[in-house]
Amino acid sequence: MNSDLTPGTDAPGAPGPGGAGDTGTGGRAGLRAWAGLAVLALPTLLLALDVSVLHLAVPHLAADLEPSNTQMLWIIDIYGFMIAGFLVTMGTLGDRVGRRRLLLIGAAAFGAASVAAAYAPTPEALIAARLLLGVAGATLMPSTLSLISNLFRDPRQRGLAFAIWAAMFSLGVALGPVLGGAMLEYFWWGSAFLLGIPVMVLLLVAGPMLLPESRDPDAGRVDAASVVLSLVTMLPVTYAIKELAHGLAVLPLLAAVVGVTAGTLFVRRQRRLANPLLDLGLFADRSFRSALLIILVGTVAVSGTYLFVTQYLQMVEGQSALRAGLWLLPPAGVLIAASVTAPVFARRFGPGPVMGAGLVASAVGYLLLTRVEPGGAGDIAVIVVAYALVNSGIGPVLALGTELVVGSAPPEKAGAASAISETSSELGVALGVAVLGSVGTAVYRSDAGGGVPEGTPEAAAETARDTLAGAVAVAEELAGRRGAELLAAAREAFAGGLAAVGVISALLALSVAVLAFTALRGVDAPGGGDGSGGEEGSGAGDLAGAEVGAGAGDGGAGK
Repeated sequence: MNSDLTPGTDAPGAPGPGGAGDTGTGGRAGLRAWAGLAVLALPTLLLALDVSVLHLAVPHLAADLEPSNTQMLWIIDIYGFMIAGFLVTMGTLGDRVGRRRLLLIGAAAFGAASVAAAYAPTPEALIAARLLLGVAGATLMPSTLSLISNLFRDPRQRGLAFAIWAAMFSLGVALGPVLGGAMLEYFWWGSAFLLGIPVMVLLLVAGPMLLPESRDPDAGRVDAASVVLSLVTMLPVTYAIKELAHGLAVLPLLAAVVGVTAGTLFVRRQRRLANPLLDLGLFADRSFRSALLIILVGTVAVSGTYLFVTQYLQMVEGQSALRAGLWLLPPAGVLIAASVTAPVFARRFGPGPVMGAGLVASAVGYLLLTRVEPGGAGDIAVIVVAYALVNSGIGPVLALGTELVVGSAPPEKAGAASAISETSSELGVALGVAVLGSVGTAVYRSDAGGGVPEGTPEAAAETARDTLAGAVAVAEELAGRRGAELLAAAREAFAGGLAAVGVISALLALSVAVLAFTALRGVDAPGGGDGSGGEEGSGAGDLAGAEVGAGAGDGGAGK
């Protein structure tokens, strides 16, 4: 796949049109390109850290800022809403104004918004800062992916680069509880937001030197109406998904209707425009469509189970947030290996069979979660092994799936394809937390109802039946035996919810495993392989000839 570098846009001292650090041997990238990848991996790691760090900081900032329940929900959710809403716009904007330029602007904005969040004096100020963080974050992910596509023109090296990108994102999710827990133990809650400042400073300094500018020279002007329609589609739909998880209500249903209506108008407008904001022709490629669906369903399953696994470790097994994060590091190590070695196996067997086999392994891990019993011997070990199996499958999905989506698009559409890939992941996370979270919560409430001891005040009983966290708080208030009985029943009910989520996740994983084996059959990995009819850029590369001394990044699953 040839890099689409617009003449005259390279920064002084930046690599020329041949790619960053090109050695001139068959278009293979040199050490400068790998250094550029390291720079691009940093914001990826940071965005993933932000996913988990905030949840740890909630009790601390709640005590300091005293937000209302509604304000707290907006503090947590507004970041994800903005990222989901602006991804498509920012991805296609990067194709027009320059991907490196958009990345650097976004990095500066993200750093400034991080400082504003860290020192926010009121809940309203923190909500505003989180809103800006989400908009800035939406510029980073599609820009990093499209720049990787331009840095590495050799298909094998490009496949490895995407694998490292996937591993770094997952590493951020895994390290979030560890780093966040350590920061909050010694500093104030705002310190969690300052983790990104050194990263963004380094990106702003090294980016112009290591990253070549690229854009689509024939993209045309940005259609303002399409931008508005895309926002009015994604923001209400994401809001509806999250809110309907708590039950049917008029406002979320109305938001869903507005979003679907705007989405329909958006699609119709894109078909009429000569230079659409989103090229719907990308979806004509079978590999593109199939990989998107696999990423979507895969993230639904892994995000839903991750939500329950982290709560189980803390509120059932009694682990601190820091210790829970440490327990999940071994599965993160599995994801490192799975992400980085997936391109090697893809070149030998094809991306479809590798992703399919990985998803079957994930299904086994999800089913293993049904064997967890509160207080059972080796309970934590079962969870660690189960999640290691889950990560062994999600690693190839993230690495190969992302490369299939971005690699299937022409170079000038790299930003748009990257944005679509990230939007699929964001929707998968939202659906996983909302749908699987609702299922698990429903099972918990059904099972926990009969475990409330007689004589418990009705308000306390309702709190205990609502969530495990509520049951833990009520158990601490009740005297001796009654508190212990309530806590044991609540933990048993939560294990039932985890089991239900595990079964559903296993079925989801198996369903897209079938899709990977069938729809991606014959799709060849770039640079060679045994498949037939594969499209260039539709698979992953291997390690051979990669001029990188340190190998690859690290990761843990669960965006």
